[in-house]
Amino acid sequence: MGTRMEVAQLENRMNTEDYRKLQGLFVDPSGAPRSLSRAEFINLAWSSVGRGSKEEYGLLFDSVVVTQEHRGLLLDIDAVKEEGRVDWGGLCSFLLLELSDKVKNTRSSSVPCWKPPRTLTCPHRDPVQKVLYLQSSGQYLTVSKGGTVGLRDREDMSLLHTHRLQNSTVTPKDLWVTDMVLLHNVNKIAVSFTSKEVCFYDLLSKVEFSCKYKLQGLKFTPWCLDYWVDPSQPDQAVLTIGDIGGQVSALYFTSAEISLFERLSLRMDSDSADIVLWDDLVKGKHHCCYTVTHRAHAPAWVRKVRYLGSLEAFMSCSTRPQSSMVIGWREKESRSLRVTSFFTKRGVWDMDHHHGLNLIATAGVDHQVLLWNPYVTSEPVCRLVGHTSPIAAVQFMQTKQQLLSYSKDKVLCLWDVSLQKCVHRLAGVFPKTQEDTHTILFLHEERQLLLLSFNSLLLLLETTREEKRTSSHEHPVTCVLYNSLFRQVVSSDSASSVICWLADTGQKVKQFYRCHGNAEISAMALDGTQTRLFTAGADGEVKVWDFNGRCLHRMNAGLGRAVEISQVLLLKRSILVMGWERMLTVFRLHSFSQSFVEPSEWKGGVQHRSDVLCAAFQPPQTLVTGSYDGEIIVWNNSTEKALRKLRPHAEHREGHFTDSPLCVNGKEDSDNSDAITALFFIPERTTAVAAAGGADLVSCGASGVVRLWNTVHSCLVGQFTAHNKDLGSIVTTVSPCGKYLVTADREGTLKTWDIQHYCLEPCDGVTKETPTLLCRFRPHLDRVTHLETCLHGDTLLLLSASSDCSVALSYLPGSSIGLFGQEEQWCLERPAPLHPQQEPQRNQRDQGGQGRERTPPVPSETLPDLGPNTPAEGGEWTEENFYSGEELTV
Repeated sequence: MGTRMEVAQLENRMNTEDYRKLQGLFVDPSGAPRSLSRAEFINLAWSSVGRGSKEEYGLLFDSVVVTQEHRGLLLDIDAVKEEGRVDWGGLCSFLLLELSDKVKNTRSSSVPCWKPPRTLTCPHRDPVQKVLYLQSSGQYLTVSKGGTVGLRDREDMSLLHTHRLQNSTVTPKDLWVTDMVLLHNVNKIAVSFTSKEVCFYDLLSKVEFSCKYKLQGLKFTPWCLDYWVDPSQPDQAVLTIGDIGGQVSALYFTSAEISLFERLSLRMDSDSADIVLWDDLVKGKHHCCYTVTHRAHAPAWVRKVRYLGSLEAFMSCSTRPQSSMVIGWREKESRSLRVTSFFTKRGVWDMDHHHGLNLIATAGVDHQVLLWNPYVTSEPVCRLVGHTSPIAAVQFMQTKQQLLSYSKDKVLCLWDVSLQKCVHRLAGVFPKTQEDTHTILFLHEERQLLLLSFNSLLLLLETTREEKRTSSHEHPVTCVLYNSLFRQVVSSDSASSVICWLADTGQKVKQFYRCHGNAEISAMALDGTQTRLFTAGADGEVKVWDFNGRCLHRMNAGLGRAVEISQVLLLKRSILVMGWERMLTVFRLHSFSQSFVEPSEWKGGVQHRSDVLCAAFQPPQTLVTGSYDGEIIVWNNSTEKALRKLRPHAEHREGHFTDSPLCVNGKEDSDNSDAITALFFIPERTTAVAAAGGADLVSCGASGVVRLWNTVHSCLVGQFTAHNKDLGSIVTTVSPCGKYLVTADREGTLKTWDIQHYCLEPCDGVTKETPTLLCRFRPHLDRVTHLETCLHGDTLLLLSASSDCSVALSYLPGSSIGLFGQEEQWCLERPAPLHPQQEPQRNQRDQGGQGRERTPPVPSETLPDLGPNTPAEGGEWTEENFYSGEELTV
């Protein structure tokens, strides 16, 4: 069994002359190209190049053969060739593939580095309705719900001047502005009011904001406006109005620079504004403009309208699912509209269009950002998932392939559209306001500033520079493990890829593709010898691989169905798989005489009332399982008999095993606050500790709560809230020494807690005191999907995987080292403390002593190496050499 770790180092040491020597080996004396066997390649390369060892050239040869045959884990091949041979083309292809993978892996997205947010002085107490940029003067214009206009300086956004818009139609206390747009080609602004009118104010008149026209007689209250000017013909312009009756109306101006409307009569109001009646426009009495309308959104309110000049179409959105987004297409040489509707589950708050990509982004009430092709109504191009509350605003960055989205739980996300992933997430910097806060998002790309309104507050975000963010994977990472035998890190992603990394440098060693076809890898585990990798896919199978990329066994966990596997637990004589039903799925060791392995019957039967999501094992025979409804069951693993039940809200007497009927799987309720997603026995806490009343088991899951249990007395000993409950489910892990508990949430934040003495002694009732928080840091931009602690030599490390496509390495209790795949490699060979608790980020409250470390297990028994002539399927594993006896979890 080989590893590519040494090969990667060999390739880095070789120069151009070395590769020329290698090329010469693949030419026979007559000058004809030839291929080499493994023995020939090793002997010739080692003697000719004079760099590296024979073992390194052997590993290089093996990697080239595997890559030539099935580029990573593409197929479950029956066997490799009887005698693999390599030619110069095959070696070059392998080296180019390695280089291509490295380039892809280091591909980074530019993300903004924000200055500290700044709150701007506002001249009013009512909500800000719109922010405009006046290109002619370089100043910014804001308008409030009460009609107060503020003019701001372009340099520091300071307030220069305020003015109250006049509208004699209503009394000042009843004035309510709904929207405002800039008519930059005629130096006017159009403002819509709840009095069912649109007023046009002149920006250049001697009298400030004098009203020139009043468009009256609208059937419904106008709620949103948009203005577009033909760049090649400034006389041609379109004003679009969306109202609360579900109607989208457009005014086409044909001579805007001369006059927006004709003066049909001398009718004026007390503001000296010309009155324009909507009915006159519809009847065509104004020859310089005409109207087109549709009511596809009725009876819902139109939330936003846009005219797309490149498509000659109107797009609009509403919170009505059947007409979440509507595009009205202009028919050629006609004033009628052809309407197409786009469906979403709960409707849309906002939308935007990217001119270069011709994509429309919608801000969903269902927490999703959808990207649409305007010509395809059946389904979106992609879904950007990461928000946990309704999305209030979206805005494309037109000069980049990036998108901003802001949700009502005050989280701002920056998405890379080409990668379809979140590359930056900003939270915790926005002001605390009521839940129904009116928020608008204004982006000025040229100056790289962002304005967000929170009712009457304006928050300014400016960038200082752009940082480069590395992606370890091309898709969200689902799991990460540490292989102590090869000193490597193994990670998996939602696109069914597995990557091996050097822990010492962060460099990629190899990548395996399509391990489960297109199905996501949801869990992984290593056997006790660290030479076999178990991957669980959403296709319902668990596969066993060697590190040459061969599938040795396929375990039929889902019985032919696609199921959600949450964990694979390896025990001495069996393998437990769980996640989709109330009973454990077990595979006995004797079943592995075949390549396709069927599950056996779990003797304990169904005891849980909901799906089993996780499990943990403590020698010699204690097994615990946790379910979706928050129930924990303690089993005797030898007899597979259920012994005790533990629940956070006691439903039965301590130690009493109920025979009540089992309820139907409650997984339909995705907001279950009691769901247990991870269980860990605390190392170094023996059965004697539990017998004395101390906690020996940790559980976590929804609502950000961590609980500590006593499995002997079947009771809850302590619990605390590690993360905000609004962030949903958390993940956790416990260090090998039992001193550190690490938790992580959906925002990418990690917290390290000192639990060395926490709930160690029995006490009356449930302890709700929070353990000492040692460190809080944020190596990720999105949800952390998996945590793993490990001893790398004498250094205690933390691995974290995230939906932001990165895998991070940190010292414990909390000092970031870097992201795997980053361009600048790190070096762990420098002197480092066993537990770097003196790091500057450490919380000053940490006064606890150091726990005793547990060295990584050295397997006393190893699996027989399956050589290149050994069939990949049907390999027989015996009970004596299958595992080293330690449990491994994901």
